Amino acid sequence: MPEPVSGYARTRLSRIHGRLVPHRWAWAEANAAAIAAHWARRRAERPGLFDGIVLLACGCEVADGAATVALFEARFSALLAFRDWGAPDGSVANAFAAIAPVGRCGGVVLGRMGRHTANAGRVYFPCGTPDRADVSGDRVALAESAARELAEETGLSVPEGAPESWVLLRGEGYLAFLRPVRFREDADALVARMERHRLAEAEPELDGFLVARTRSDIDAERMPGFVQDYLGAILKDQG
Repeated sequence: MPEPVSGYARTRLSRIHGRLVPHRWAWAEANAAAIAAHWARRRAERPGLFDGIVLLACGCEVADGAATVALFEARFSALLAFRDWGAPDGSVANAFAAIAPVGRCGGVVLGRMGRHTANAGRVYFPCGTPDRADVSGDRVALAESAARELAEETGLSVPEGAPESWVLLRGEGYLAFLRPVRFREDADALVARMERHRLAEAEPELDGFLVARTRSDIDAERMPGFVQDYLGAILKDQG
């Protein structure tokens, strides 16, 4: 039976805030040639990849139950190399917010990334790396980004009145802000709704969904460490 992944710091939060800051990413500049070569190889594997601007974190402060994340602009190619090479620069993190849908039965619903994506076959919560669309002035709308990604990828909306509470999992180059949201339907009914939405999309990012009900459902090969750690802490052993 899988155990929770070690090395992740866990913090409970009531609010998250993002702000855009200027930042010179020295690691990306020093490794520009290697990043370009890596990007060329990844594009050859999946030609649909796009080297757009994403936001990465260069700082995170937590006080009084709130997290404030400092985010800066970077190329997706640099993020991809940073992630694929095991997050070699400790001053930067891949920061994002995600809704963790929970059915009435307690089952947690996750999505499986499509073959055409950079994370093909990986299983995690519907989410996306923040980008310029999430910026207004110097504010980065992380919480709103999580709700939007949920709606775009699954067709679900956060139920009105759902409490806003977050769990920050920090480790392995990630700042993962997860918001568990319980729905009225059980997990199988949620999956059926999500699947109808997915099949109606012209180019769905996900190629399916699955439900984690016990710790035996944790998939160490396909789930990122932060997902394994989160599920390992909230799910019970089988039987």
